[in-house]
Amino acid sequence: MNHQSILNFMFELGMLKRVKREGWRRLGIEHPESVADHSLRAAQLGYILAHLEKYHDPREVAVLVLFHDIGECRIGDLHKIAQQYVDAREEQVVKDQTANMGKIGADILSLWKNHHSSSPAGKLAHDADLLECAISAKEYIELGYKDAQSWIKVIAHHITTPSAQQLLKELEHADVHAWWKEIRLPAEKNQKNRRA
Repeated sequence: MNHQSILNFMFELGMLKRVKREGWRRLGIEHPESVADHSLRAAQLGYILAHLEKYHDPREVAVLVLFHDIGECRIGDLHKIAQQYVDAREEQVVKDQTANMGKIGADILSLWKNHHSSSPAGKLAHDADLLECAISAKEYIELGYKDAQSWIKVIAHHITTPSAQQLLKELEHADVHAWWKEIRLPAEKNQKNRRA
């Protein structure tokens, strides 16, 4: 295998930082997150979901999710309405992307296929992908895009693992700012105590 093939693939994957999640634009969100942003948090979530579901190899699930959107380097992010009209042949795209990388390419193609399968790891990866979309929707709701609630309702019908279902249920009442408030509040108490 030629190292230039690996570098070419890396440059191509860099496109995921520039490809935006197009479905959010239907809500009027001018600058939605990139596919790379989504894939990173979805992969992290896949690792956590696998642990919650006691799957034997959480790293496998995280890696499945990490590579699940690589075809979008070439075809873009087609939202559900566009998918009704366009046959993107994403599997062919991923085959073409990975063809010149020998065993590494074959492994990446296998990961991509497994994400789209009904294997236990594939189901967890799929749920992580969807749950990340729901979390993004919650963040957009907090920014004033109330129609993002419809994404969460649709996702609720497609998530299958108990842990993902529980997280989605708790998401409804979650405060997207709680993580930094919990950090700030103890620091503010310490400052007040020093002044007293």
